[in-house]
Amino acid sequence: MTTPTGTPVYADPVDLDKHGVYGATALKVENGGWNRPRYPFQGRITADGSSGYPAEPGRYHLYVSHRCPWAHRAAIVRILKGLQDVVSLSYVDDERDGRGWAFREKRGADPVNGFRFLREAYEATEPRYGGHVSVPVLWDRVTGRIVSNNFFDITIDLGTQFEKFGDPDVRLYPVELRDEIDELNEYIYVNFNDGNYRVAGAASDEDYAVLRARVISALDRLDERLASRRFLFGDSITESDVRLWVTLARFDLTYNPFAKISERRLVDFPNLWPYARDLYRLPAFRETTDFSAFTHLGPPFLDPAVTRIEVEPHRADWDEPQDRHRLAA
Repeated sequence: MTTPTGTPVYADPVDLDKHGVYGATALKVENGGWNRPRYPFQGRITADGSSGYPAEPGRYHLYVSHRCPWAHRAAIVRILKGLQDVVSLSYVDDERDGRGWAFREKRGADPVNGFRFLREAYEATEPRYGGHVSVPVLWDRVTGRIVSNNFFDITIDLGTQFEKFGDPDVRLYPVELRDEIDELNEYIYVNFNDGNYRVAGAASDEDYAVLRARVISALDRLDERLASRRFLFGDSITESDVRLWVTLARFDLTYNPFAKISERRLVDFPNLWPYARDLYRLPAFRETTDFSAFTHLGPPFLDPAVTRIEVEPHRADWDEPQDRHRLAA
């Protein structure tokens, strides 16, 4: 959004000296590790409007970040379902100081409300809001408030409640597989999506060993699963593939070198690596991915008392050929 003179509205530059590092981190070493913050806005979009938020073209806007994997999921699903002209989207700046996510020239101004900081959306929804400011945010233009910042639900609703407006042939959360998808999603979340953060938050050598072994075991199990099927549930992409992929895409550049998890990189897994490249060839994954944003996990919260392995960042060739199509039925 611009001022009446046509000038875009931006936040002032990041200033860590003045504002400090963003402080609402979930990690508290003194409490023994990692606790993810609450996501308090949990409204749901429904096709019939029974939730109070009906699926309507042009009503909703997604605030996302190239850096955040949880937000990246929503950006991917929006394209997979063909909702680009139904749900609008914009990006916050990659960098943040103690004031949280902001809108700056690199990623563009807020096109909906003209906010300088994403916190303004939270305060418009809940005056004097004092909690964690996260992305993705699903914003409702009609009520002028946040529908949801609960990333677990946002992609489900995008993938299931806009059937009249999106691509009905894309079934990311098919009814007949939902129990199995939910079970696998929980496994992926605990052991890999959030598991990487838990390794970073390890408060002792013993915890570090257990937590990193859990992530490595999950990678091995998922690699084995993908040996005989193109995607996690066969020939079609599901919600589970989206949730797994955003973390795989960041593993060699962000999670592994930061949290010091595994001597093996993503590129060393015989099935996970070509699987990840297979998805990356699709516009929904490629066009929403900016590897230059995958530079750090967050505030420097590793416990210095924990002894960790050494891992260096690795930028792979994501366009390296793969032949995953041979696994299609």
